[in-house]
Amino acid sequence: MNKKFKSIVALVATAVMATGALAGCGSNSSSDNGKGKVYYLNFKPEAAKEWKSLAKEYTAQTKVPVTVETAASDTYEQQLKSEMSKSEAPTLFQVNGPVGYANWKDYTADLKDTVPYKQLQNPDVALKDGSKVVGVPYVMETYGLIYNKAILQKYFALSGAKAKSIEDINSFAKLKAVADDMQARKGDLGIKGAFTSAGFDSSSDWRYKTHLANIPLYYELKKDKTTKQPTTIKGTYLPQFKNIFDLYLKDSTTDPSQLSSKTGDDANSEFALGEAAFYQNGTWAWADLQKAGMKADQVGMMPIYIGAPGEKSQGLATGSENYWCVNSKASAADQKATKDFLKWVITSKAGQKSISQDMGFTTPFKSFSSVKTDNPLVQAAMNDQKSGKQQVSWNFTMMPSEQWKNDLGNAMLEYAQGTGNWDKVKSAYVDGWAKEYKTAHANA
Repeated sequence: MNKKFKSIVALVATAVMATGALAGCGSNSSSDNGKGKVYYLNFKPEAAKEWKSLAKEYTAQTKVPVTVETAASDTYEQQLKSEMSKSEAPTLFQVNGPVGYANWKDYTADLKDTVPYKQLQNPDVALKDGSKVVGVPYVMETYGLIYNKAILQKYFALSGAKAKSIEDINSFAKLKAVADDMQARKGDLGIKGAFTSAGFDSSSDWRYKTHLANIPLYYELKKDKTTKQPTTIKGTYLPQFKNIFDLYLKDSTTDPSQLSSKTGDDANSEFALGEAAFYQNGTWAWADLQKAGMKADQVGMMPIYIGAPGEKSQGLATGSENYWCVNSKASAADQKATKDFLKWVITSKAGQKSISQDMGFTTPFKSFSSVKTDNPLVQAAMNDQKSGKQQVSWNFTMMPSEQWKNDLGNAMLEYAQGTGNWDKVKSAYVDGWAKEYKTAHANA
């Protein structure tokens, strides 16, 4: 993943503690002041410092002790299991979606009557189990094809261009026609390829084995009306998956034989230097693009089209891997204290500033509707959500394991390099799902 997004799942070792909290984790029993207390096991290391400051400020205002800890690298689930077994357990924790929730369904309080749930712009983004609201997302992120406006405008002005505006590119067929033509006329455009390199270094491969793989998965689950993690998948839209991946490989800045070592930084640099018109990534990429010298008015973001039915009404891929859950096994006072803390976080000026500016997150809450952003990709995501188009959901929260993603990524790289065929990709995608689901649920 790019450095910011990967940090969502690659957690750095750090622990922070708010003023007034007990040494260690925080007890399930209420604090001495009768107001309860809060212990948050944070999932996002890049925001550890900000959460510490928020906790300190809230405690100063309310005298309610708030403890915040952040798990060590790649150990959130392990750390959560360890902490939950203690008498001083987290009152607030996170799950990444349906798969994560399955491990903690006995520890999730109903959040239906809480302010964070009531403040959701779209209640459908909440994590639910029947009528019970078990998780509320506090970070929403969006990905698609980031594009260089100047390069596309230069292309649109060419004689015989396959499109005359970005609005014309509203299907895979049109995207392919434009990309193929741009590749053929890359000398006229001053680019090395239509798309940045589809690198399969670990800093980049998540863009394909997870994010790109999510698009055909989304359409399959939608077609089958599947709302929970399936035991098996069919690979209904694997031909379309192949189409878009082939396009990335053919109309690229880089020969496929070089992809195993190409990094996320390479793709970021290629795009920032104007060597490619399209770059598959998301809202989190703006920080790196800005550091590389790009200006906000230079970029936009459009959906990833694969040739699926009805895709002209498709929007960007928007979702979350960050759901707040309140520990139902904490004392009533601590549960109330935790819910009150979350209310303050999303409605107070201090909380809103910390979340939106200091942490740099895009939230799904109505209370943030007046918050302005200087991230053009976030603005593109907000415009997309208001467009009436159907956003692609983040169904990779249902993917059965990290091993499934890794096996798929390996098969995709072998296919790209010519050392494997597409049947291996299909097997990794379909057969691998059934295998990994079975393994994950062996002791269920």
